Amino acid sequence: MNLLPVLSGVIFLALLPATADHHKVAGPEVLFDGKTLEGWNVNNGEGRWWKVSGGAIEGGSLTEHVPHNTFCVSNKSYGDFELNLNFKITPVKGGINSGIQIRSQRIADHHEMIGYQADAAKNYWGKIYDESRRRKVISELLNPEALAKAVKSDGWNHYRIVCEGPRIRMWLNDVACADYVEKDPKIPLEGHIGLQVHGGGTLTVRFKDITIQELSSSKKR
Repeated sequence: MNLLPVLSGVIFLALLPATADHHKVAGPEVLFDGKTLEGWNVNNGEGRWWKVSGGAIEGGSLTEHVPHNTFCVSNKSYGDFELNLNFKITPVKGGINSGIQIRSQRIADHHEMIGYQADAAKNYWGKIYDESRRRKVISELLNPEALAKAVKSDGWNHYRIVCEGPRIRMWLNDVACADYVEKDPKIPLEGHIGLQVHGGGTLTVRFKDITIQELSSSKKR
């Protein structure tokens, strides 16, 4: 057997430059280091409502009335992604409400954001609310009975949110709760992540274990 052609082929392959696998993307990005608000921003004058405590981003107050909605917002903007985070709401009175903004923008010279929100409140768990735009719930619960059993009103809950093209899917504590496809081509499919404390009450919301996996264009649907 003549080994020369075989060895030549091996050498040729070894010398080829490594090619990128276009179906692969980098691993999950940690959005919160557990110690600081690096990579996040809060509106001027709203810093009193946001801090890092016990390894979590904490918003709101247990002793002071939060006058209006306030958001802690990622500096970076995202298009297609999978977002995972844990959160816990501690209500005192009124304003028992929070949410996670996705594909959203701050409204200039205002405390509000505009965009989709993974809602977190009694009667709104697992629903997609369109903040400051259509101002209404735009998704239907997939399995209300299972979700009602899974939600921990006074404990830690986990949201998994997947955005691919016009489609948004959500799981709350591993229960599929929303599968929404945007029909309006004018609505942007990219934006910031925002952690919300709803105004009008006294409460704190804590967020931790926040990671985001950007998805390649090949996975768009």
